[in-house]
Amino acid sequence: MSFPWANQYAPKSPLTQWIDERLPLPRLVYNAVGAGYPVPRNLNYFWNFGVLAGAALMIQIVTGIVLAMHFAANGMVAFDSVEHIMRDVNSGWLLRYAHANGASMFFIVVYIHIFRGLFYGSYKAPREMVWLLGVVIFLLMMATAFMGYVLPWGQMSFWGAQVITGFFSAIPVVGEPIRTWLLGGFAPDNATLNRFFSLHYLLPFVIAGVIILHIWALHIPGSNNPTGVEVKGPQDTLPFHPYYTAKDGFGLGVFLIIFALFVFFAPNMLGHPDNYIPANPLSTPAHIVPEWYFLPFYAILKAFTGNFLWIPAKLWGVIAMFGSILLLFFLPWIDRSPVRSANYRPMYKWFFVVLVIDVLLLGWLGQAEPTAAVVLLSQICAAYYFAHFLIILPIISRLERPLPLPDSITASVLHGEKAEAAPYGSTAA
Repeated sequence: MSFPWANQYAPKSPLTQWIDERLPLPRLVYNAVGAGYPVPRNLNYFWNFGVLAGAALMIQIVTGIVLAMHFAANGMVAFDSVEHIMRDVNSGWLLRYAHANGASMFFIVVYIHIFRGLFYGSYKAPREMVWLLGVVIFLLMMATAFMGYVLPWGQMSFWGAQVITGFFSAIPVVGEPIRTWLLGGFAPDNATLNRFFSLHYLLPFVIAGVIILHIWALHIPGSNNPTGVEVKGPQDTLPFHPYYTAKDGFGLGVFLIIFALFVFFAPNMLGHPDNYIPANPLSTPAHIVPEWYFLPFYAILKAFTGNFLWIPAKLWGVIAMFGSILLLFFLPWIDRSPVRSANYRPMYKWFFVVLVIDVLLLGWLGQAEPTAAVVLLSQICAAYYFAHFLIILPIISRLERPLPLPDSITASVLHGEKAEAAPYGSTAA
């Protein structure tokens, strides 16, 4: 979608003119995050989380590069090198805690970003590619986080690698070779650390590249908005700068305050105490759990306890775990409702609330002791998760009677007041 009313970039100084003629980088920045990019005028603070995710990624890359200068990817000294960073490297404790908690903050903002997209229908046409690239980013994040969790070589790191990679062996024929290839042997060891360290260092830059594609795909149709109504003219938009850069700046300030509270006052709150014990292949922890951001999927994995047909329970769990994520790729075609925003879909709104509760409950079940009641509840929650996307969404998209949509974004903002078109970029807009 083109925006003919958007401000066009016109370099003013001789230096910027010279640069723009030979490398149009100033024009690219101006059109991507400046006054040359029109944005719907009714975006709320849930649209801040994309920028916050980018900030979290930058924190991870910067702290990760410095930590890599001091980390030794060797099973004999990996744990000690982490302790060396914490105790002997200048501000090493700050870098390590910022990196560890930065991963959690990254997942928090991305989960909110995903559920915002689910609520406001940001996966619907013409933004399917934006959604698909977002799911790719999420998968890359999970792979990066898993490999990073193994590197400190504590008890939970070692046994997490042992258990999670062990699930690949459930895949017939190719499962065991895949697991051996991932580990570089038959059990986690030096080869595992070297492979995981290399990939953990590389993948954040791959994520950054896919984020560029994600933003590029977003700039073609433009941003979605809380009403789900498309932009119809200059009266419906504001320039990204200074209006939304100021709004994002405020959100970033709040994010950094919360992040600092974790780093300085509760740095180990989101971690596991067993990871401060050196890895011991001869001592299995009483209860092996992954990091909190994997827990909903871990609960789905553990929900399968019995064989069905000719497929063993372990393989069903692996299929369900990966299927629960891959299912998101097909969401733009599963939900056929012509209305995007849940604000105008009364049935969908209630089922969305149930889905959020279901995912939160799966997260709690993922770290709970596997008693009979916990397993039963995990099975119910896992069944609802798949039913929501495969059964409930297609049905309500046919049966639901949406509420009347506003005529335009401006009409929804002014609530029936007279909407007067204003020049693009003016304060009256």
